[in-house]
Amino acid sequence: MISRELIIEDRRLGPIAAKVLAGERLSYEDGIALYRTNDLLALGWLANHVREQKNGNVCYFNVNRHLNPTNVCVAHCRLCAFGRDPDAPGAYTMAIEEAVERAASGYDESVTEFHIVGGLHPTLPFDYYLDLLRALKQRFPQVHLKAFTMVEVAYLAKIAQLSVRETLLKLKEAGLDSHPGGGAEFFHPRVRKVICDHKISGEMWLRIARTAHELGLHSNATMLYGHIETEEERVDHLLKLRALQDETRGLVCFIPLAFHPANTALAHLPPTTGMLDLKNIAVSRLLLDNLPHVKAYWIMLTPPIAQVALRFGADDIDGTVIEEKIYHDAGARTPQALRRSELLRLIREAGREPVERDTLYRPVVRTPAGEPRLDTTLTVHV
Repeated sequence: MISRELIIEDRRLGPIAAKVLAGERLSYEDGIALYRTNDLLALGWLANHVREQKNGNVCYFNVNRHLNPTNVCVAHCRLCAFGRDPDAPGAYTMAIEEAVERAASGYDESVTEFHIVGGLHPTLPFDYYLDLLRALKQRFPQVHLKAFTMVEVAYLAKIAQLSVRETLLKLKEAGLDSHPGGGAEFFHPRVRKVICDHKISGEMWLRIARTAHELGLHSNATMLYGHIETEEERVDHLLKLRALQDETRGLVCFIPLAFHPANTALAHLPPTTGMLDLKNIAVSRLLLDNLPHVKAYWIMLTPPIAQVALRFGADDIDGTVIEEKIYHDAGARTPQALRRSELLRLIREAGREPVERDTLYRPVVRTPAGEPRLDTTLTVHV
């Protein structure tokens, strides 16, 4: 027993708990032990301790809208149920005007973010993506454009015949505000070769993120777990992100993503369990000591598991989303969107204090007309 509140059944956790309570950084070996323990309550207690040290009783959320301009993709990743060949049933590519109208169809004055990702289209020119950003920024100047994963940036650099740095600068000039965390999947070469061998390497993902951060662009980061990876490979992934954050301080939030095998080439694999979902939230919170936020992405976890995750290290539940396609194509049975009022209810039922945020975790308050305004009276956790 470490304290009257923390009871440890797995003796391996004793020395780790002492380090956590002393504010010391955990090692690779500590991460392995955390993943291998079945003492989920002690693990959750420790992660919740760190979470409350960083963010108190707050749970962040935002009012956002997902936009996927095309599902046509050359990558053919085994993990993906979203991508299509150009002539395949269900393939689509939006014209610029159509994409803007699609964004507008789920838009009102409360939206603060467009989350924009899509397939690696074989024929769309680089100018399409620049024009898309410009058109969205012109129509919705107050909305933050969180667009294009590091995988997409590498592909855009290739079709534009520009360096990654030059590509990022042009995207930023056109209206790009930050990057989502997708495409990281798993950094370890063994895993990446099986699940997404046509994507850039894990090291390239990290290099592009480093360049984006150097240019003043923040990003999130992800880890897609629950397929063929080992505990060692999970820890390796997390520590690579921790090292990047030590260097750049450009990562805002980490999102563990539960793999949905349905409708993919890995459909023979079982879905993740609640035990594994909560363990990944908790271990990531404990190992990523330099990242301010860990998200429980309700789309993939389900709202009930996301609520529990708010006591296992997560301090964010994502947003309203509106028309999520990528994980629903892979069999997700969660709603396509949640209303702001529903997110508030989920957070309050979990005993947390809801705080609406913008993409960079600046607190948002609402005017009587419902328009978002930054709240300068609250502490910013970035």
